[in-house]
Amino acid sequence: MLLRQLYLAHYEGRRFTRALEVAVQLIRLQVLTDVAHQDAARACQALGDIGRAVGHLRLAARSSPASRRAFHLWTLGSLLYFNRRYAEATSALARAARWGTTDKPLYLGHLALARCAHGESVAQLDHVIDQLESAPCGNGYGRFILGRLCSYAGRRADAIRYLDAFVRRTTAARTALGIALESELEEARRSLDEMRGN
Repeated sequence: MLLRQLYLAHYEGRRFTRALEVAVQLIRLQVLTDVAHQDAARACQALGDIGRAVGHLRLAARSSPASRRAFHLWTLGSLLYFNRRYAEATSALARAARWGTTDKPLYLGHLALARCAHGESVAQLDHVIDQLESAPCGNGYGRFILGRLCSYAGRRADAIRYLDAFVRRTTAARTALGIALESELEEARRSLDEMRGN
């Protein structure tokens, strides 16, 4: 656990190469291997090595207990989504939704978002939004998904409200979370600017 704290210190200090080295040490120790692969993936993503990040997330999903598999697949789908690899993102997010339990509405919402971004029409988009709005996972990261889905559904006021809430919460959060969600923050701010005509 001390190594994990060291990883977080390096990650929050934006020393991503050092953070990756620590995550690799954790993988070699085979202690919480899936979590260590997740950490390595975040460091690789921050270093711009998306291919290696994808590899670590796939290994995280394979090595995780069933209770964490959906989370790792969702993280993989999110990474692929932000790198505009929408077909791959859709596949990973569909698998996350199959494994998901309490966070299933979040995974289904992100799956719908990837399909919308890929230019596909999503049947019952308002139903997907309603399910996520009424679930606890619709808070936090769910606000980002809700905001983007509402913008696709033509619900501009709702989209602005959700994206504003996501940006406020994320920028006030712990440093590691802000770093991990830089792509989401950038997309949320860009979408808000477009909707407000900035």
